[in-house]
Amino acid sequence: MNPLRISIQTADFDVSAELAALRAQDKRVGAVCSFVGTVRDRNEGDQVASMELEHYPGMTEKSIEAMGAEAFRRFDIFGARIIHRVGLLQPLDQIVLVAVTSAHRGESFQACEFLMDYLKTQAPFWKKEQTAAGARWVDARVSDDAALARWGITASNA
Repeated sequence: MNPLRISIQTADFDVSAELAALRAQDKRVGAVCSFVGTVRDRNEGDQVASMELEHYPGMTEKSIEAMGAEAFRRFDIFGARIIHRVGLLQPLDQIVLVAVTSAHRGESFQACEFLMDYLKTQAPFWKKEQTAAGARWVDARVSDDAALARWGITASNA
C-alpha cells in the first residue's frame, strides 16, 4: 500500500474511518496526528454564505504528491493521508484532512503542520466566497506564506 494517499473529491469524509485506515495493521505506529479544516461563517469581517473551491485535475494531485514526498524526506513518518474537497461547501463543512503516522508524536506533529502549511500556500486550489456584498476570490494570506517560510520554502504566490 502506498504510504501517501491523496484524494481530491466533492464528497465529505469520515475522519475516524480515514485515521483507522491510515494506521491499520501497522504495528510501528505510536502516533497519529491529524488536522481537519472547515468552512467558517465569517472571513475578513463579513458573513460567508458558502465557499466554492476549484482546482486543476491532475496538476493539483501532482503538486500534493511532490509535497508529500518532501514530507517523507524531511520527517520520520510511516504514512500520510490528504483529502481536499472541491465544489460548493457551506459553513461547518469539512474542507481538508491531513493525517500522518509515525513512531513518536513529534515527527507526526511536524509533518502534519508542514503538509498543511504547504497545502495552504502551494497547492493549486482557488476559493470563492459568497457574501452579502457578492462573490469574491480568497487571496493568500501573508501569515500563510510566513508559516511556509519557516520550513525554508518561499511561497511561489508571494
